Amino acid sequence: MTANAGAKPVRKGKPQKSQNASRTLKRKREQEDLSKLKEAIANLDPKDPKIANFTDLPLCQATASGLRASHFEVLTDVQRTAIPLAIKGNDILGAAKTGSGKTLAFLVPVLEKLYRERWTEYDGLGALIISPTRELAMQIFEVLRKIGRNHVFSAGLVIGGKSLKEEAERIGRMNILVCTPGRMLQHLDQTAGFDVDNLQILVLDEADRIMDMGFQSAVDALVEHLPKTRQTLLFSATQSKRVSDLARLSLKDPEFVSVHEKESAATPTNLDQIYTVTPLAQKLDTLWGFLRSNLKSKMVVFLSSGKQVRFIYESFRRMQPGIPLLHLHGRQKQIARTEITRRFKSAPTACLFATDVVARGVDFPAVDWVIQVDCPEDAETYIHRVGRTARYDRKGRAVLFLDPSEEEGFVKRLEHKKVPIKRVNVKEDKKQSIANELQNLCFQNPDVKYLAQKAFVSYTKSIHLQKDKEVFRFQELDLDAFAASMGLPGAPQIKMTKGEDVKRLKNMPRQGMSSGSEEEGEGDEEGVVVIKAKKGEVRTKYQKMAERQNQDVLSSHYRKLVGGDDDEDEDDEEDFLSVKRVLDDEDLEGAGGGAQAEPKVVKIGKSELVIDSKRREKLLKSKKKMLKYMDGPTKLVFDDEGNAHQLYELQGEEEFRAEGPAEKLREKFVETEAGKVKEADVEDKEAAKLRRREKRERAKQREREEMEALTRDAAGAKLDVNDEEEDPLALLKSLPIAGGGSGSSDGEDEPPKKKAKKWFQDDSEDEREAERQRKKEKKEKKGKVIEMDHEPDTLQDYEALAAGLLED
Repeated sequence: MTANAGAKPVRKGKPQKSQNASRTLKRKREQEDLSKLKEAIANLDPKDPKIANFTDLPLCQATASGLRASHFEVLTDVQRTAIPLAIKGNDILGAAKTGSGKTLAFLVPVLEKLYRERWTEYDGLGALIISPTRELAMQIFEVLRKIGRNHVFSAGLVIGGKSLKEEAERIGRMNILVCTPGRMLQHLDQTAGFDVDNLQILVLDEADRIMDMGFQSAVDALVEHLPKTRQTLLFSATQSKRVSDLARLSLKDPEFVSVHEKESAATPTNLDQIYTVTPLAQKLDTLWGFLRSNLKSKMVVFLSSGKQVRFIYESFRRMQPGIPLLHLHGRQKQIARTEITRRFKSAPTACLFATDVVARGVDFPAVDWVIQVDCPEDAETYIHRVGRTARYDRKGRAVLFLDPSEEEGFVKRLEHKKVPIKRVNVKEDKKQSIANELQNLCFQNPDVKYLAQKAFVSYTKSIHLQKDKEVFRFQELDLDAFAASMGLPGAPQIKMTKGEDVKRLKNMPRQGMSSGSEEEGEGDEEGVVVIKAKKGEVRTKYQKMAERQNQDVLSSHYRKLVGGDDDEDEDDEEDFLSVKRVLDDEDLEGAGGGAQAEPKVVKIGKSELVIDSKRREKLLKSKKKMLKYMDGPTKLVFDDEGNAHQLYELQGEEEFRAEGPAEKLREKFVETEAGKVKEADVEDKEAAKLRRREKRERAKQREREEMEALTRDAAGAKLDVNDEEEDPLALLKSLPIAGGGSGSSDGEDEPPKKKAKKWFQDDSEDEREAERQRKKEKKEKKGKVIEMDHEPDTLQDYEALAAGLLED
């Protein structure tokens, strides 16, 4: 600290003492607040009916202020039940409706747990929050940033699609991590120095999805890295109570929090749920008519696979229904997924085609409709999908498209889960067939046709692999009509193999894998299910045109999918156009008399190479392979005199001594090099002198060009200043200089220009007096002399002279 002049000196010890005292007092207050908080938590009754707001809970000041700033005041049912139990240190197994506020139910206990433990950045990872999808993890992280804005904890988001190296550099300094299972397991296995031994609390959002078969191995491996002594919170819209799941996660006497079990339905009461029976071949028509009837709505359309999402998005985008379209699936880049999510959240009206990647937990504001074109795999998935609307006491509507074969079985599943749903019929005037438009798109755009084929295969496989055979009856689906509704001229052929036979069949010849049967479900190999479209006896003209349309990279793919063998006549016609190998002279000689040609012998360096096959002939064309037959390096370098030398030359010791003493050789070398340097110096000076001369010439040339431009009249014709010789400076030389003469070479003054005649005469005395005064002033001005140091030569001299004349 620097004191001002005249100020009294300040003792150095006094500020330090006051700072220490203030720190001590601050720590003492924090300890008192912490002890009061722990005492309030110990006296808290989790089942107290008076708890209705966040202010009724024993929370630290940082968490309370963050909730207040984020406008969270009233507790929801799941929050009122779960938060008191969680802050008392109990393990939680919670189930609540979608949109009921489960995120705050575990984020508030996480912040309170680390605050009471006085967690710092030096203590490492204290809380781990696992989410099944990237979108849900990003949403949790944003809520954590809002309510934890006043805490000093460091938090990070660890999901796929970003740089693993950048995450590894920062992950060791994080106190709270929000992650997906696969990415977190990757860091636990590969990131050196990443320590999770001090973990205090583990949170699994959408726990039923995380613990199912898709994430089972990853979760089991991840839990192995975590300490056993920790608090665990599990939340989902549909919860599992299986003892095996609880044992895997090391839950100790968990508290079951199930809000909707006491109510009549597992879905919100403000959600209007309907379904309509639509044959598979008419689902796209029904979807198109629905979009055209709800152009002012915001909706999410769920499909069973990403390939279907891409096909419907691309085809509908070209047909322009009149509403903004977006699509989201798991195969997109993370940047694109984030941008699409942001755009859909901010859009007032839009339609988002999506897979189940956004079916769980993602909060899309103000969604009016949830449309499920494809039947979900189970009732739990249905509950999560419809949870994207009717969130936080807002009304919403959901519609489900069911094939006649799916209606009976799936409606029973929903009734068992206490989901109120009623059947409706589509109005006849709202139905609109788009099969012709889709067929036209596939005919004109090979990329749309390719997407349609992939979507057909993807949907068919998903139905065949469903476990609930009572709902998904594969044999009752009309696949030919479904392919025609997508604009395809024929149903692609699909081969499905069981898991154990995949590797064996992969290595088999193609002829052994193909089925010769024309009927569905038959095949040559055991464990192979061949689904082959029924072929009509007559192929129309337009079907043949569609097959010949894609003569590009997609044509072979389409022929494999359709599986229709071309007629023998067409194969013969194509064969005569195929290019055969042209026989050279050697082939003709070898085949002429039946005698075998003698092998050639090629001499390469000191070795000889016998050319007795086509392989050896190709060898001669490869420089890299011919190096091993060479005797050594054959590359030459040329000195200044033009003499050739080998690339590497070593002088013998005797030759070196014969040239003389080393000191004299060094002096000779230095003298030679010094002479070369002097010669190069002279050349450089001459080159510099030449460059300066060229620069002056260019400057003079520019001056001449500028003067030539000045001497042109308005019409562009050059003024005749000097008849004998064109001089760009002649105009300025004609100006008067010192001595009263002009700058011309002949020294004669130009005659004054005649005054223009007037069309009238002034006879007044005042006018005549004014005219005499003007003539007098002109005569005085004409006699003025401007002195200069030297004769004007350059453009700058004449500009200075002209400026002096104008100034007067």
